[in-house]
Amino acid sequence: MDLAYICEWEKWPKSTHCPSGPLACTWSCRNLIAFTTDLRSDDQDLTRMIHILDTEHPWDVHSIRSEHSEAITCLEWDQSGSRLLSADADGQIKCWSMADHLANSWESPVGSVVEGDPIVALSWLHNGVKLALHVEKSGASSFGEKFSRVKFSPSLTLFGGKPMEGWIAVTVSGLVTVSLLKPSGQVLTSTESLCRLRGRVALADIAFTGGGNIVVATADGSSASPVQLYKVCVSVVNEKCRIDTELLPSLFMRCTTDLSRRDRLPAITHLKFLARDMSEQVLLCASSQTSSVVECWSLRKEGLPVNNIFQQLSPAVGDKQPTILKWRILSATNDLDRVSAVALPKLPISLTNTDLKVASDTQFYPGLGLALAFHDGSVHIVHRLSLQTMAIFYSSAAPRPVDEPALKRPRTTGPTVHFKAMQLSWTSLALVGIDNHGRLSMLRISPSMGHSLDVGLALRHLLFLLEYCMVTGYDWWDILLHVQPGMVQSLVEKLHEEYTRQKAELQQVLSTRILAMKASLCKLSPCTVTRVCDYHAKLFLIAISSTLKSLLRPHVLNTPDKSPGDRLTEICAKITDVDIDKVMINLKTEEFVLDMNTLQALQQLLQWVGDFVLYLLASLPNQGSPLRPGHSFLRDGTSLGMLRELMVVIRIWGLLKPSCLPVYTATSDTQDSMSLLFRLLTKLWICCRDEGPTSEPDEALVDECCLLPSQLLIPSLDWLPVSDGLVSRLQPKQPLRLHFGKAPALPGGSSSLQLDGLIRVPGQPKMDHLRRLHLGAYPTEACKACTRCGCVTMLKSPNKTTAVKQWEQRWIKNCLCGGLWWRMPLSYP
Repeated sequence: MDLAYICEWEKWPKSTHCPSGPLACTWSCRNLIAFTTDLRSDDQDLTRMIHILDTEHPWDVHSIRSEHSEAITCLEWDQSGSRLLSADADGQIKCWSMADHLANSWESPVGSVVEGDPIVALSWLHNGVKLALHVEKSGASSFGEKFSRVKFSPSLTLFGGKPMEGWIAVTVSGLVTVSLLKPSGQVLTSTESLCRLRGRVALADIAFTGGGNIVVATADGSSASPVQLYKVCVSVVNEKCRIDTELLPSLFMRCTTDLSRRDRLPAITHLKFLARDMSEQVLLCASSQTSSVVECWSLRKEGLPVNNIFQQLSPAVGDKQPTILKWRILSATNDLDRVSAVALPKLPISLTNTDLKVASDTQFYPGLGLALAFHDGSVHIVHRLSLQTMAIFYSSAAPRPVDEPALKRPRTTGPTVHFKAMQLSWTSLALVGIDNHGRLSMLRISPSMGHSLDVGLALRHLLFLLEYCMVTGYDWWDILLHVQPGMVQSLVEKLHEEYTRQKAELQQVLSTRILAMKASLCKLSPCTVTRVCDYHAKLFLIAISSTLKSLLRPHVLNTPDKSPGDRLTEICAKITDVDIDKVMINLKTEEFVLDMNTLQALQQLLQWVGDFVLYLLASLPNQGSPLRPGHSFLRDGTSLGMLRELMVVIRIWGLLKPSCLPVYTATSDTQDSMSLLFRLLTKLWICCRDEGPTSEPDEALVDECCLLPSQLLIPSLDWLPVSDGLVSRLQPKQPLRLHFGKAPALPGGSSSLQLDGLIRVPGQPKMDHLRRLHLGAYPTEACKACTRCGCVTMLKSPNKTTAVKQWEQRWIKNCLCGGLWWRMPLSYP
């Protein structure tokens, strides 16, 4: 466990960011972190702030003035990572969502309120989606065996079984409030008392059962009182939300039943269910001023012994023993230092004894440990059930002996720096903590948890988690923290191997995600950094190809089942003629007729295809140098086949409207550049297509490609996005010190190799990478950039034709690589 980076606030003359009273922090599956601070101005005015940052660019923090009048007590991301709930000590709950799909532009259109009643627990209703990870099957071929869908009912369903969205909250005075978001945008809110005798609720947590019920655990803060549990059922009756509550068995903490220790630990400070969908296991922490004890409890069904007299009276009772639900303690710690924060893992590994045995047999540790932060500044990762220490991190320089009791340690003067809030990432390989000075620390948690793993096994665990992210659609940034440059090559190969073992339908669904994954892995090693460009170009090519093919319309409606796009692919694969016009004759040209304005609007994309083909063919003679971007395309039959189809489509469209053709600068006026490029491209494609035997390009083809630069002007490669993220620049054992709001001068990572097209100078003209437009050195239009690959594009579309809209819909929510969009500030000379 080591520190990756620390980010702190700058000192400002008029106002300072101070950590808020109850500090809330939450981490989304898209690797956005939200946390709270109070902005204190000179005249002691407090503004409640919510800060949202992307883990790849932590300095680029987006701060929202939340307009909460009291301290924010809870923050909670939804399952998709695109909406955020915030609740305060005045009973106000706000639902924040992204405006224009930008991760640094948030609005709060809806919310609910329980007047003057502070919220202590908050959660989104469950949407019924639950996966189980089968670690023991990590060698299985299909993803369906490794990650299976668990039968789990949503908290509430609409007509047709669709899960209803909404949230549930618990207040200090013992009320439970549920708000439902109707598809029309209307909010239905209902509030009910948890039980007839309302009492103070200092701590609460919310979990869900497989049957669609909600379980709420509450404690009044005193360790002499019981921890109460309630079952909550939500339903909609006559367009109104209805809440029914029922008492479940309660429990007293073990440490308070012991008379000698009863008064030593007067307060319960933490109460958490072990997982959001595990309502049978609960974690409790009782504390005094200096020490804490943590206990883990489990709810079990137990048989109730029946007296013999009753068994004789009613034989049915004797056959079937009645059962009762009872809390049993699973484990408890000895006296620890005072616990300041708890973070629970989100990896869905079930905690049955067989699964725990499998995890220890396969040495798969991520997701088995929960994190405890202490007031002395240390962080321990302890096993979820046995509570035995698995790894330790000391923020201060002097490590202390573990077995030394907390009470004997000398008290240092003044409070030490310790975490007030912590969260584990979705793969449990990283931990974020906000300390009592408002600084944010990012810790790497090694997949081996301090055990010695051989490299092959560590690779297999990382690969398993990458596949989990590929299937769920979660962001995999936290896995990249652990990939060493030497692992990149084998990880990419194994990932591809696993991908090719899946069914064809699943491969099609995951085709873009695996390319984005390979690109992000290749960034981490100087040997593979050129392949990043190839993967991004391939993503772009797949998107262009499917968009252009979808514009083709069948001439008569009752055509056979093949679409014009499929027929185009089939004919181009069948006819290996090098003459573009002979291939064109076999197609029904009436299917290709489009509106003239549409064709003109697509010119920039068609230009890219033409330029890319020319660039690839011109780089064929130096294919011995794998350092040139585009190298992997020269042996990739599928991509070359795609380019060949697009060249045919462009040729037909050029007959309809010549001005939409790609523009080439040729040395002779009579030369037909399109036919020349198509001829060379077909020869290269025949060498490496999937159907025929693969062979090396012959001498004549290489010679012709050598002549290309003397016939046509080769375009410069300005289609490369450049990312300034820090994952490829993090050094092991050397944490980076960053400041919020101030971009760092980072040491050059592996991606700063001086490649063609990768050299960037401030003030150099920028490109709209997705619309292929030149924006100039200082764009006047508002732009957005991708948080992962650095792709830049304009916020507003300059063209309103349907075809362009269709192209823009492909990346309106996320970049083609799956990264989130971030609005860029306007730059001035």
